[in-house]
Amino acid sequence: MKKAIVIGGTGMVGLQLVKQLIEDKKYDEIISLVRRSSGMNNPKLQEKIINFDQPESWSNLVTGDVLFSTLGTTIAQAKTKGAQFKVDYTYQFIVAETAVKNGVGTYVLISSAGANSKSRVFYTNMKGKLEDAVQALSFKQITIIRPGQLAGNRTEYRKSEKIALSIMYFINKLGFMKRYRPIQASQLAQAMINAAENKNSGIYSLDKVFELVK
Repeated sequence: MKKAIVIGGTGMVGLQLVKQLIEDKKYDEIISLVRRSSGMNNPKLQEKIINFDQPESWSNLVTGDVLFSTLGTTIAQAKTKGAQFKVDYTYQFIVAETAVKNGVGTYVLISSAGANSKSRVFYTNMKGKLEDAVQALSFKQITIIRPGQLAGNRTEYRKSEKIALSIMYFINKLGFMKRYRPIQASQLAQAMINAAENKNSGIYSLDKVFELVK
């Protein structure tokens, strides 16, 4: 039986991940570190509301077999690039670094298509920098997943995302850009769980992400 640590458990992918981990018989304990309650309750789930700016108050909770990282925000929510960087890079790296110190062996990170620390685009540059930073940590196994567009039910409405998804589905239906087809949040969550079982480190981008979905 395994113990999972999840960060980002109130987001679209994170909610699906926690639900699937609860149903997964390989896991008997799930620690979900969140900034607000998800509203989920289950004997296997310990949801801890924390302040990521105060690692001394939660670092002892980051113990287990697998760290699943789905934390992230948007520039619209964060308001500034600095605030978004703190959530998408700083918080995730601090948790990953803490996990290594506490002996967690496996790390599964949701990144982004096009992540590249040399990119001139703020978002893909930020994601690339996080990838570079966590790959320098001494996890036994690191899997980085770079999905395309995400589909599923969010707690907040994102009009631009809905429009982009409609366009991509239409293009895919015509037989074009199949490599860039959207992935459902539930599929991505399953891909993360399957990645933790692979025993091999690796980076999965776009269509290759679907290889992890069974």
